[in-house]
Amino acid sequence: MAVTIKDVSKLANVAPSTVSRVIADSPRISEDTKRRVRDAMKELGYHPNLNARSLANKSSQAFGVIIPRSTDKAFQNPFFPEVVRGISKVAHEKEFALYISTGATERDIYEEVVRMVQGRRVDGIILLYSSIDNKIMSYLHKQKFPFTIIGKPAKNMDNITHVDNDNIMASKDVTNHLIQLGHERIAFVGGNINLVVTIDRLLGYKEALQNAGLTYRDEYIVHEEFLQEGGQEAISKLLSLKEPPTAIIAADDIMAFGMLKTLDEIGISVPDDLSIVSFNNIMLSEVSRPPLSTVDINIYQLGYQAAKCLIEKIENPEEPAKRIILPYKIIKRESCKEYK
Repeated sequence: MAVTIKDVSKLANVAPSTVSRVIADSPRISEDTKRRVRDAMKELGYHPNLNARSLANKSSQAFGVIIPRSTDKAFQNPFFPEVVRGISKVAHEKEFALYISTGATERDIYEEVVRMVQGRRVDGIILLYSSIDNKIMSYLHKQKFPFTIIGKPAKNMDNITHVDNDNIMASKDVTNHLIQLGHERIAFVGGNINLVVTIDRLLGYKEALQNAGLTYRDEYIVHEEFLQEGGQEAISKLLSLKEPPTAIIAADDIMAFGMLKTLDEIGISVPDDLSIVSFNNIMLSEVSRPPLSTVDINIYQLGYQAAKCLIEKIENPEEPAKRIILPYKIIKRESCKEYK
């Protein structure tokens, strides 16, 4: 027989209405009573009916998680599972479900977001990217629907809650690292030029070159997808130049892995012939051949903090917009070497 609220109230020696308030985490109930009721729920194996709660609270008890492209491609890059892991931690703590977008095109994703909002399928949305002229962000902002962004909004930055790194400074720092190693011919391989993260990292790279008195070369700038295939395409273009670079900054570890694979196949040594540094510090970076120098951007915390901010927006629609900038750290491994 299924355990009911009455069973829990009897064991905890409280009224059934008190059990309901504890489930709703009412501030009117003391911590001692909450603890007693939760202990009784655990002992009896009682789990609240979230559907019933959602109807009563006019809440879906779900987050929408919007990724920049179809899930089959996105989840080839460990960045996305790791950031979703951070979001899931908060969702689990608050007993929220995750509703992940699966659209294959930008139009598909936009239409799915509209269905989420209009159908009240979710209580709030987390965008895992920020792009120029982002229609989804503009729609959510206009609808005054709770949402947060991982990345920096291209517009209305002061009015939209977002969690990010200082990507301009991070890119400037890794470029300076290569300059200090004696490299002057440094290439930059970024993602889609419409992504704000690509724009910021390219800007930091440019500033570092300018400050060092080095020449900025258009042919050293390549934009590809954040996939191994993107890195392979990029390295092929750069090696075909009359004067190829001696060092490369890749905007993503997965792209860098694609580069390492191609370079190994054609007999070019990293770091003896070419230095590479990238971003994200995913788990495989440490065990690649050679171990990859990279920027740790705290991926898990990006997701965790974005979800925490979203909960605050859901619980208090008047919560002012926040900008959370997480620290980064350059992890120096064996893919970079002094240039002589």
